[in-house]
Amino acid sequence: MEFQLPISLPSLPVPIKYGDRILLTGSCFTEHIGNALGEWKFDVLQNPNGILFDPKSVASSLISYVEAKVYGEGDLFYLNELWQSWQHHSIFSGVDKADVLRGINASQQRAHAFLQHADWLVITLGSAFSYRLVENGSAGGEWGQAGLAVANCHRAPAQSFQKHLMTIEEINSAFDSCLYQLFYFNPGLKVLFTISPVRHIRDGVVDNNRSKARLIEAVHHLVNKFDRLWYFPAYELVIDVLRDYRFYDVDMVHPNYPATQFVLEKFVQQCLDAGSRELLEEVKKIVIARKHKPFQPSTQAHRRFLQDQYQRAAALAERYPFLNLEEEMRYFSGE
Repeated sequence: MEFQLPISLPSLPVPIKYGDRILLTGSCFTEHIGNALGEWKFDVLQNPNGILFDPKSVASSLISYVEAKVYGEGDLFYLNELWQSWQHHSIFSGVDKADVLRGINASQQRAHAFLQHADWLVITLGSAFSYRLVENGSAGGEWGQAGLAVANCHRAPAQSFQKHLMTIEEINSAFDSCLYQLFYFNPGLKVLFTISPVRHIRDGVVDNNRSKARLIEAVHHLVNKFDRLWYFPAYELVIDVLRDYRFYDVDMVHPNYPATQFVLEKFVQQCLDAGSRELLEEVKKIVIARKHKPFQPSTQAHRRFLQDQYQRAAALAERYPFLNLEEEMRYFSGE
C-alpha cells in the first residue's frame, strides 16, 4: 500500500557540478537551496537585491545586473526613520543614506561580475502579485513615480499601493525580454526555474492558488520556448508529494525542516552530476566535523580529532582546488 504519491524526477540533461558558478535569486525558498549549496562549498551568489517574490521584480533586478546599474540618491526614499529602496529588501535599508547606497551598489557590482561568468541562474518565484505605487503615494509625493512596480513595500501604508495579479502574458513578456538580454550578456548561462511552495496566505487561499497557477503556466511556457531553461518541481514535491500539514511550520505557511530537507535531497538527485554527488558526501563530513562542539576540548582525543579532520580537509582541497575549505582548515588547525 502506498502512503505517498510516487514521483519520478528526470535528471537535468546538463547537470550542475562542483566548480560551476551559481547565482540564485527570488523568494525566501531560494535561500534554502542557496544556503545549502553554499555550506556544501559550491560557488554561489544569492539574492543580490535581497528576497524578491514577483516576476516583475526578479526580471527587473536581473536586467539591472546585466546593465551594471548604479543607484543614486533619487532611487532612495525615507520612511520609518530609514533610507530605503523600492527595488531592494529591507536588509539594505539604513539610517545613513550614503551607507545604504554603498551597500546597494557594491551588491550590484558583485552581481554584474558574477553573472557575466555564471554557469547557472536559479530563479524561484513566489507570487504573481505585483505592487505598484499609486499617485501621491506619500504626503509630499517623494516616494517615487506613480505606477512604479516595487519589490518590497517596506511597511508603507497599504493605500500607497495598487495590488495587481500579473497575467500569464505579463509574466512571459517580462521574462522573455530579460532572458534574451541575459543570454546575450552571458552566452553560456543556463537557467533553472522553481516555484516556491510557501503559501502566500495573506492573499487568501483562492488567490494564492490563482497566483501559483499563473507562475507555473508562465514558467513552463518559457521552458518550452528556450533550450537552456529547465524546471525543478519544488512546489509539487511539497504540495503534491508530502501534502500534509505536519510538513509545515507552526504558521501553516512555510515548509518545515523535514520538508526542506526532502526537497534538497531531490534537488541533489535530479540536478547534480554523479561525481558531484559523491564529492558532496565527503564535503558534508568536513562541514559536520567543523560544527562539532567538544565537551572536553583540552583532551588528547579532541586534539587527535582536529588533526585527523585537518588532514582530511587538506587532502580534499588538494584533490579539488576549486573547493574553498579554508575556514574549516583554520578551525581544525586551531588558528
